[in-house]
Amino acid sequence: MNNDLLDIYSDYLIAQSHRATAVGLSSLLEGEISHDKITRFLDRNEFSSKDLWEYVKPKVRDFEQQTGGVLIIDDSIEEKPYTDESTIVGWHFSHAKGRCVKGINILSCLVRYGDLALPIGFEVVYKDIHFCDLKTKKERRRASVTKNEYFRQLTKQALMNRVKFEYILSDNWFGARENMEFIHKDLKKKFIIGLKSNRLVALSDEERKKGQYQNLSTLNIKDGEARKAWLKDLSLPVTLLKKVFKNEDGSTGTLYLVTNDLDIDPDRIYEIYQKRWRIEEYHKSIKQNSSLEKSPTRTIRSQKNHLFASIIGYCKLELLKIKTCLNHFALKYKLILKANQMAYQELKKLREQALCA
Repeated sequence: MNNDLLDIYSDYLIAQSHRATAVGLSSLLEGEISHDKITRFLDRNEFSSKDLWEYVKPKVRDFEQQTGGVLIIDDSIEEKPYTDESTIVGWHFSHAKGRCVKGINILSCLVRYGDLALPIGFEVVYKDIHFCDLKTKKERRRASVTKNEYFRQLTKQALMNRVKFEYILSDNWFGARENMEFIHKDLKKKFIIGLKSNRLVALSDEERKKGQYQNLSTLNIKDGEARKAWLKDLSLPVTLLKKVFKNEDGSTGTLYLVTNDLDIDPDRIYEIYQKRWRIEEYHKSIKQNSSLEKSPTRTIRSQKNHLFASIIGYCKLELLKIKTCLNHFALKYKLILKANQMAYQELKKLREQALCA
């Protein structure tokens, strides 16, 4: 791994505010590093989740003694509307936009201790199987490894790397039976996971044995109430919590959470699950503060390596946040303000020189 160029390139992704290009970085460095060298760096390396762990491991070890660590897993889409389709650039459903968008689907695994949240693993979804849609007669792509399988790989790898945490948190997209069984039986860890309102639930062991399951949305459970429950096809009992919340537009929504921790207090379930929100901030920051979507890279390898460098950029901002007590957006604004001040002074000089000529 070329650490020097990775350090320079990831710094550039934080500092710049437009398109991130090899020519742009070379110009910024006044030709000290050629754009060809930067291009070769992106094309020849093969950065992976293992390299990310090597990068963040010392910092994780520094903070892991704090109690209440959680592992957070979620996916996001790096939109690339003008890039040719490939095994990693394709169409994915965006829950944020409620429609399919073209781009790269990324699964990330973060560990959070207090106010620090660092990515410790990631996977890019490969849609490497071609098939013909019988209805539309068009060629389609699908992934040979599903996001739920990547979910289990990332949690297992965190345990193999001896990352310390108390709970695994994820939204209802990853509320599959296989994921819960894997966490409980194989990893022997606790989880708090969101559930979709159409899941079938029994509120007693007797109802479960008789197959008397009800749709989750029809259950008479009060806001903030926790009940012991059995999900259909899940072999272990769970604690089920219903939480009603208000959206920014004044409308209300309902959140259903389940955990294999049967002794936990209801308020504590929601308190811990709130820590999951940091991965949403992570997705926003790598896009807006470390140039995830601002690279014109075309090859699969260069696209993945740019993605990796953007994640490294996020790590740098997160560690700076702890030192400076400024959030990622405040840090980025400070850089842009300084750049604008220098540009303003340079403009004044040019105008003065023009008047004297």
